[in-house]
Amino acid sequence: MQRERVVVTGMGVISPVGSGLEHFWAGLTSGRSAVGPVTRFDASPFSTRIAAEVHDFDPLKYLEKKEIRHMDRFVQLAIGAAQDAYDDAGLSDLDPDRAGVSVGTGIGGMETLTDQHETLLSRGPGRVNPFFIPKMIGNIAGGQVAMRFNLQGPNVTLVTACASSGSALGDAMRAIQFGEADVMLAGGTEAVLLPISFAGFCAMKAMSTRNEDPEHASRPFDQERDGFVMGEGAGFLVLESLTHAQKRGARIYAELIGYGRSADAYHVVEPHPEGRGAAQAMRRAIHDAGIKPEEVDYINAHGTSTMKGDLAETLAIKDVFGEHAYQLAVSSTKSSTGHLLGAAGAVEMIASILALQYQTVPPTVNLDHASPDCDLNYVPNRPQSRDIHVVMSNAFGFGGQNASLIAREYIP
Repeated sequence: MQRERVVVTGMGVISPVGSGLEHFWAGLTSGRSAVGPVTRFDASPFSTRIAAEVHDFDPLKYLEKKEIRHMDRFVQLAIGAAQDAYDDAGLSDLDPDRAGVSVGTGIGGMETLTDQHETLLSRGPGRVNPFFIPKMIGNIAGGQVAMRFNLQGPNVTLVTACASSGSALGDAMRAIQFGEADVMLAGGTEAVLLPISFAGFCAMKAMSTRNEDPEHASRPFDQERDGFVMGEGAGFLVLESLTHAQKRGARIYAELIGYGRSADAYHVVEPHPEGRGAAQAMRRAIHDAGIKPEEVDYINAHGTSTMKGDLAETLAIKDVFGEHAYQLAVSSTKSSTGHLLGAAGAVEMIASILALQYQTVPPTVNLDHASPDCDLNYVPNRPQSRDIHVVMSNAFGFGGQNASLIAREYIP
């Protein structure tokens, strides 16, 4: 069976380092981190009191006041990023039966869940909001995006922890490749900067406690890294069959050519110490793309700034790429954006495609003293201009679920 070629024709992003493609790229290449003190709640009782918050998002730009009241923040962010991607692609007159949605989120509407649980305990069951369930359930972002644009084709929500939106992009790619849809709005969203999620991650000792120096807290591959920094945001891409894109004369950013997924089958939160599952996902993506490992020029790493995770990913890259691992560029944009959890994969795929467009690798900021076991070119602190033709984006999640995606410059 001849697969449809899948191209990227639109992108939208809302992130702590900047929203909209222009501001996002400027933020990534400025060499700064968006991490700061938590302002969304009183974090003083917590061991971690820093986060990467989105400060420039106004839901009224996208939604009516009544709609906002009926949507959790994770849905509002999704609508914003999806609308920007839709507009960027110049979509109109779509066949609704041939257009769908694929969304990844790690946790869904936790803010609504905690608010309404508090209402239940303090005021009784009769005061729980009738919109509680449709605001909170994890698949409602996909449902709302479909309703907004009248997309009646495939509609799925993927939950693979921090690999969720990478998985969602891969699923959307397959839907187009196998003729199920012509167009897919695909991405991820997350908004869980809340006391309960901080309490959980603090109890695990998974987050950085560099509270007095937040801008330097997210430092992937650095020997002084001490954990990830939680962020929020959303990213959506318009994926389209090449046939459909050419027919309407669409601008093409890149072609999505490879998707690989795997499981560590090892531990609930720790990566396999040798990066076995991560390597398998990358290897399968390369095989799916039909390219040689030496053709990959840049990897946007999962790179969360944890001791074990960064080392495991480095070992996996060496395993897959051999000597070429030392030739290609690797960077973690989480050093600028924080870790966007379920939204990370989509936002980082957008960063990868922008790297392809600008022929520039965004840096890993705060990488001042590379860990002795992390010895690749992680593009420390400043962007690097390079010839980039093929990019890979990695997304790995708790439970050992992994997704790798490969994009290439569009060649007619």
